[in-house]
Amino acid sequence: MASAPKKQSPRLLRQQKIIDHVVAQGFASAAELSALTGVSLMTVHRDLDDLATRGLLRKYHGGVSAQPSTVFESSSDFRLHTHTAEKDALARDAVRFIHPGMSVMLDDSTTALALARLLPDVGPLTVVTNYRQVVDALREVPDIRLIGLGGEYSRTHDSYLGLPCQEMVRSFSVDIAFLSTSAMNARLTFHQEQEIVLVKRAMMDTAATRVLMMDASKVGRAALHQFAPVDSFHHVLLAGELDAELVEAMREHTDVRLAAVE
Repeated sequence: MASAPKKQSPRLLRQQKIIDHVVAQGFASAAELSALTGVSLMTVHRDLDDLATRGLLRKYHGGVSAQPSTVFESSSDFRLHTHTAEKDALARDAVRFIHPGMSVMLDDSTTALALARLLPDVGPLTVVTNYRQVVDALREVPDIRLIGLGGEYSRTHDSYLGLPCQEMVRSFSVDIAFLSTSAMNARLTFHQEQEIVLVKRAMMDTAATRVLMMDASKVGRAALHQFAPVDSFHHVLLAGELDAELVEAMREHTDVRLAAVE
């Protein structure tokens, strides 16, 4: 006789409720979360300390945030639920660069995940990625040879990073790489975290063709670390409401294409 499924503890259920609320709202105060969960402020602060330590939320004086800043990237859970129409538009344009038999590298961006979901209709392909969500999306597809990049697991990004990941990336030579990052202007791209930058740079170095995919929320911004010049990408795909002068300035450096958002 099968045993009954194990129930989650009240603490884990409460923390998931906190995460869902903050991801949906972007920001929340400790008092707001106390009212939401029906526990004391002290208990909420303990939960927030735990969630911040695990990289799921960022704690500020009086509350928490799931939003990105110039020095902090938002979690994968948050990014999965933001600007989804723009990411789907970027994926529809990006898939046109892919043909059966190609080797494709995808980074740990949720924009690359949107592209991964279209790949079962393109195969056979070889797909290399460090993003667990992409592995989950493609692991049952018979026409896709899937190669997962290892390294130190980041709960915040739901991906594998660090020196082992960089070294594994450098062992490949792929036809095309699709990347996204957290910020760009007309000349440069940026990211808040150095270890993310290093893995993305390694991915660029191993690809014959490099494609950058960015929704409008990331354009015209900067972050702590410079990632790569815009002209180091062969194609830049953009989606959303964009400043026309900024787009024209980018076109002085590389091929820029605007994806239609449905």
